[in-house]
Amino acid sequence: MSQLIPKHRRIATRRQVLLGSAAVAACSLASPAIAQTVAKLRLGYLHVVAVDGQILTGLDRGSFAKQGIEFEHSRFNTGPEVFEALAAGKLDVLSAGGVISNYLALGAGRAFLINDIEIATAQLWVRPDRGVRTFADLRGKRIATTTKTTAHIFLDRALRANSVDPGQVDIVNGSMSAAVASFIAGDVPAVALWVPFNITVREKLPEAVKLVDASAFYPQSAVVGGWVVRPDFYEANRDVLARIIRGWADANDYMVRNGAAAAEALQKNHYNQATVADVTEALKAQKMFSSREWKRLYSDGTVTKWLQQVSDFFMADAATTGSMKAAEYFDPTLYLSTIGEAR
Repeated sequence: MSQLIPKHRRIATRRQVLLGSAAVAACSLASPAIAQTVAKLRLGYLHVVAVDGQILTGLDRGSFAKQGIEFEHSRFNTGPEVFEALAAGKLDVLSAGGVISNYLALGAGRAFLINDIEIATAQLWVRPDRGVRTFADLRGKRIATTTKTTAHIFLDRALRANSVDPGQVDIVNGSMSAAVASFIAGDVPAVALWVPFNITVREKLPEAVKLVDASAFYPQSAVVGGWVVRPDFYEANRDVLARIIRGWADANDYMVRNGAAAAEALQKNHYNQATVADVTEALKAQKMFSSREWKRLYSDGTVTKWLQQVSDFFMADAATTGSMKAAEYFDPTLYLSTIGEAR
C-alpha cells in the first residue's frame, strides 16, 4: 500500500522513538546495570513487514531494551536510499531486503543478521486492458519497477523463466510509489512490485491481474534480507551487535510462535492504514525461521549461498567485476556464537 511508506525519506516517527525510549526507561528501572551500558545506535530501515517486522515487534516488547539497545530510527523508501545514508555516515546499522546483496558485494558494509526469505513479497502485475495477459505479451512493453531491489531480481528471473529475454522489455526505473502510480494511471501495462504495494493495486485497479509472484522460484531463487553495519562499527562493536542479535531473536521467535497476535499488534501499532488481513498476508509472503533454525542455515553455508546468488545477479546486471564474495561480506560466526550462548 503506497500510503504505508511515507513520501518523506528520512524522518524517524515520534511514536517509534518514544516506544524505544520508553522501553529503555522501563528496563533501566528494572536493571541499573543495563542502564549504565545502554548503546544508542542510528538505525535505518524500510517500512515493509519483511524488513521491520522484528524491529517493531522488538520495540513493542522491549526485546532490544532488555539488551541495553536504544535505536534512533529512520524510515526510508528504498534500499538504495538507506545505503546512501549508511555510506554518508548518517547511520550505524540498517535493515533492508534483497538489495543488501548488491551493496555488500560492492564493499558497502558487513552483514551479520538475516531477517527472512522473501518468498512471495515480489509480484508482477499486468493490465489486460492495455494488451498484456501473458508473459509473451510483455515483449516490447514497458514494465515499471525499482531497479537494484528485490522486485528487480524477481522480474529478471520471472522473465527468463518464461522465455522472455529482459532485453526484450523496457524497464522503467523509479521509486516504488511512482512505479505503482504509473501502472494505475495506465502509463505502463505492467509493474514489478513488492508487498504491500499490491494492496494499492487491488484496491484502485481491480481489473489488474497478478501474473506471478516470487514463490514460483523458491527455493532455487531464494532472496534474503537482513541487517548491515558500517565496517568500522562492526570491528569496534561486536558486543553491541551481539546484543542486537539477542533482541532480534526474542522478537523473531515470538512472531514465529504467535503469528496472529504479532500481525494484530503490528497493524494496531504501526500499520493502522492497513487491515489485520493485509499484515497477515504480508507475513505469509515471507518465510521466517526460529532463531535455532536459522543457526543451522548459517552454519551449513545455506545463507551464504543465498546471498551469493543474488550478488551474482546484481554484479552481472551491472557488468561489475572484482566484487566481494558473500563469504567475505557476511559473517555468520557472530550469530552462531551469540545464539549458542543465549539458547
